[in-house]
Amino acid sequence: MTDWQDLRHFLALATTGSLSGAARLLRVEHATVARRVAALEEAMDIRLVDRRGRQLTLTAEGERVAKVAMRMETEAEALAQIRNSAGSVEGEVTLSVPPSYAEARLMQPLAKVRAKHPGLRLRIIGETRYASLERREADIAVRLQRPEKGEFTVRRIDSFTLRLYASPDYLKVRERDAWDFIAYDETMDAAPQQRRLKEQAGPAGYAIRASTLDMQAALARLGCGVAMLPDFLASGDAGLIAAEPDAEPFFREVWMTVHSDIKDVPSIRVVLDALSDLSPT
Repeated sequence: MTDWQDLRHFLALATTGSLSGAARLLRVEHATVARRVAALEEAMDIRLVDRRGRQLTLTAEGERVAKVAMRMETEAEALAQIRNSAGSVEGEVTLSVPPSYAEARLMQPLAKVRAKHPGLRLRIIGETRYASLERREADIAVRLQRPEKGEFTVRRIDSFTLRLYASPDYLKVRERDAWDFIAYDETMDAAPQQRRLKEQAGPAGYAIRASTLDMQAALARLGCGVAMLPDFLASGDAGLIAAEPDAEPFFREVWMTVHSDIKDVPSIRVVLDALSDLSPT
């Protein structure tokens, strides 16, 4: 009889594409994933993974088994949701959130809901990438872009403004056509605010790229250039001022997404309700 844990580890490998990715997803050692997958192959007496050096690809049989395992995982989670929906607010809820925005706007409501429900455990992952709800990397995702597909319940919970900021001393000595620009790294080039900043920078491009807003704000504060920063981060900072105070700010909307089949689980519902209370800024 096939061991569910072996299937679970194989499914993690199939969805992430690597032993290390599966290990991170399951929070185990990559050797454990390899051992579990090998045990599954032995039990089923078929080869599921084509191993060529460090490259791992699924065989045709492996693709079929992965689809079955995905259905099994979905059904197992549905059973867990039925059990949880009849109980009290307890268990772990994982949230994937934009780090700087979450620090400014989400920590207070999450702290309040945790104080109200001591049996609730929160796992908060601050990241700019879009965690996959379909692969259950998170239960709730807060993002700056509305998802276009998937069986999700989506709600707009907030909005905020961004504008160009720099240190007062920098703006005193630099004319507009001599500004240096500070931007995200290449992974964020498709973000709307990065595209707007590219328009502002023109042919000169960016002087510095940094992967987080906090680093960009610190660089701007030190007189390294001009950065596109949200008002919630920069407006109260004495070391930063709006570089073009009369210019129209750039708006971003904030969306909260959850799988429709778990939105009424009590532990999920109390977190959704807490974040839905945000007032647009």
